[in-house]
Amino acid sequence: MKDFIAEHKILVAAAAVIIILAAALAGRTALKDNSSPGETAYVETVENLTGQNASLGLINRFAGVVEPQGLWTVSKNADIEVKEIYVTEGDAVNEGDVLFEYDTTKYEEDLEQAGIDLDRLKNEYQSAQETIAQLEKEKREASSSDQANYTIQIKEQNLTLKDKELDIQIKESEIEKLENNIENAEVKSGIDGIVKSISDGDDENSDSSAFITVMKTGTFRIKGTINEQNIGDLTADAAVLVHSRVNDKVWKGTITKIDVENAITSSDGNGFGSGGDSAKSSKYPFYVELENSDGLIMGQHVYVELDLGQADEDSSGGIWIASYMVDQTDPDHPFVWKDVNGRLQKQEVRIGEVREEIGKVCIVEGLALTDSICIPDETLHEGMKTAPMSEKPDESEAGEGRTDYEFSEEEEFSGDETMEEEPGDGGAGSEETDITELEEAESKKAEELERMKEQLPEEQ
Repeated sequence: MKDFIAEHKILVAAAAVIIILAAALAGRTALKDNSSPGETAYVETVENLTGQNASLGLINRFAGVVEPQGLWTVSKNADIEVKEIYVTEGDAVNEGDVLFEYDTTKYEEDLEQAGIDLDRLKNEYQSAQETIAQLEKEKREASSSDQANYTIQIKEQNLTLKDKELDIQIKESEIEKLENNIENAEVKSGIDGIVKSISDGDDENSDSSAFITVMKTGTFRIKGTINEQNIGDLTADAAVLVHSRVNDKVWKGTITKIDVENAITSSDGNGFGSGGDSAKSSKYPFYVELENSDGLIMGQHVYVELDLGQADEDSSGGIWIASYMVDQTDPDHPFVWKDVNGRLQKQEVRIGEVREEIGKVCIVEGLALTDSICIPDETLHEGMKTAPMSEKPDESEAGEGRTDYEFSEEEEFSGDETMEEEPGDGGAGSEETDITELEEAESKKAEELERMKEQLPEEQ
């Protein structure tokens, strides 16, 4: 054996070197494969993470429009003419101000005639009573054969008496109504407000039942709509924020009513069949009473969202972020995973106020809006490469059930394809350069072993 080694020491030495290189290549490849999962941590800027909650989809917003707090309407009696209208559209009125006056001439004439008719009916009633009394007297003095005739006459007079009683009641009611109309000939406003409209009765599209409409002044209210799919997000008496669509103004208010009795059904345009239920969606109106309406105008369109305290965050003196972005495993030393020059690093932070109801914490020290952080994960470690969240590959591109760092056995050992690496520093000592050299050595090793196989049998 010693003689064999001595005679073939060159070949043995070459084989040893090749074996060492092969082991190094295998270890290097294994290192590369083992570091693949979680190799890159994808981060997002704190500035983006702390944008408006609604824009991040955390809190639903609902469309709304500014309308008067209330309307007061009065209908016109079609049986009588209006003598005079004392207001015009746009006039400001107070409760009790006269809006218009009826012409009571007809009422007064009718009242006079009704009085005459009532006196006549009362006289006829009294006459019927006297007739009945006389017939009853004669009946007592009449013979037995005439008793039946008197009985019939008395019954007839009693029926006449009942009719007169009813006629008198009707006439008295008519007189009372006429007197009331005359007394209330002047129609007064029931609220403080502005005259919104006066109907002349010629507009077919107007509400014929409303002659004059007064819009309540003071604070406005918001009329919003909510879809049947998320109607459970709102409740009566819930505090809300009202956002302007044109600037950053915000108003606070309270939901006073969700009108589930008056659904608004409309087509969503996505149905494939005519009349299909799937093509329709119901919405329900809800109303918001505002704390103040400064800066709002009639008909202005707004957004409404639940008030969970997010409007007060700016005055807290810190940065509000989702609580799940902070690793609080050790409550005394909470930290975030922060990007520092393309590498991941732990950044200890100090937490101020905590709002569990909205899942947010206020970072008062250790974090800036310009920092980039990622969601804590047990696979993270300091020194990991980082990349913006916008560069994260779409999982669908890697195939269902696979990530960018998972390979089949065929892909791992085929040698035909190589995994795309994140850009390195490009130096001579880079991982990509080392792997190439080892692959070349592996190729030489295979050729040398093949030559050894050819030579050993001949020399033995």
